[in-house]
Amino acid sequence: MPTAEAALNSDLASTSPAPETPGAPRKKMPLLLKVYGILLIAASVISIPLMILLVVGMVFGMQEIMKEVDLNTYVIMGVFVGINAIGCVVELVFGINLLRNKRRFARQVCETLIILGVGSLICELMLVGTSDISFAYYVVRFAILIACMVYLDPSLAEERALQRKLRDMETRERAEDGTLGRDETGKGFIELDFFNLFWIFVVCCVLGLVIETVYHFVVVDPGHYQDRTGMLYGPFSPIYGFGAVLMTVALNRFHKAPLIVIFLVSAVIGGAFEYLVSWFLQFAFGIVAWDYTGTFLSIDGRTNGMFMCMWGVLGCVWIKLCLPRMLKLVNVIPWNWRYGLTTVCAALMLVNGFMTLAALDCWYQREDGQQPENALEQFCADHYDNQFMADHFQSMSINPNDTTRTN
Repeated sequence: MPTAEAALNSDLASTSPAPETPGAPRKKMPLLLKVYGILLIAASVISIPLMILLVVGMVFGMQEIMKEVDLNTYVIMGVFVGINAIGCVVELVFGINLLRNKRRFARQVCETLIILGVGSLICELMLVGTSDISFAYYVVRFAILIACMVYLDPSLAEERALQRKLRDMETRERAEDGTLGRDETGKGFIELDFFNLFWIFVVCCVLGLVIETVYHFVVVDPGHYQDRTGMLYGPFSPIYGFGAVLMTVALNRFHKAPLIVIFLVSAVIGGAFEYLVSWFLQFAFGIVAWDYTGTFLSIDGRTNGMFMCMWGVLGCVWIKLCLPRMLKLVNVIPWNWRYGLTTVCAALMLVNGFMTLAALDCWYQREDGQQPENALEQFCADHYDNQFMADHFQSMSINPNDTTRTN
């Protein structure tokens, strides 16, 4: 008797289209996407010359601009303009590919636009804070790009449905065997999908906070507890969560590599990430969360040799010991609940992240002598005043003069 999986595979073989050949008809692009492509092309044709003029103006007017802003602000402004200029060109390419029905390449361009959008948002945060940013624009933009990326998948709908059924069967079997989340191709240790990476982020946010709190209690200031949390709600330290995600992505295919290789890669990634986070917090919000000035191999006080070595050790422990056990822990979640539960938890974490940034920005504005101007700023002033923020983020100090903001 053939198994259900074999029968489903037979269905896949019989219903899947033959490999694409030159001149073979392709599924037409929907009219809505073609209209969207035309709008992108029109907007890009108008925006590209303006962006070129803006870049030229920044180059030739550098001395005048530098009289009003410092070098760091000017550099971030340049990066912001550069990202948006590249984005205009990429949007033009995207629109053309939508009109030409180049689905596979258009999907790859979508991913590039999302990355550029994230970079633009980060730069804008560092220049003007959260109050002057249109988050609705970014939400709509990302939603459209993600929807396009999902729709433009080159697989046909019928094949996709059959593959989904097969994937559900395989997921059930792997969940029962305790191997769910492993990379079945053997190229890496785990599958680098959203589910795995999200729970790596969450687990390491908590583990990192515990490690840092214990380290401070035992080594830095023996017997004195300090709240080392990095988010407004919950026991999370996002620098460790993002650091673990970066190391997992970088080391996934090197999980069998010698420890010295894992150590060195983890040390470099961890040190660079720690430096960039310190740089972002100071220039965006005037916040100093750590300062290693005067310590061994200190790099601008943002990271040093000792903590880079600690990142290296943590990377080895994470890849060799913790990651396999974390997969077993995550597999405790029933397989038919995992995606729904992950979606809800991810939405809550996004709200947590947004409110944390908003509270930090309002803290900065109050320290800068600014009064609340909208409902969100008033809410933060009422519920997360300066004393609350200082008590909650005990490792942080804030100085508005250290930012690169233009307002």
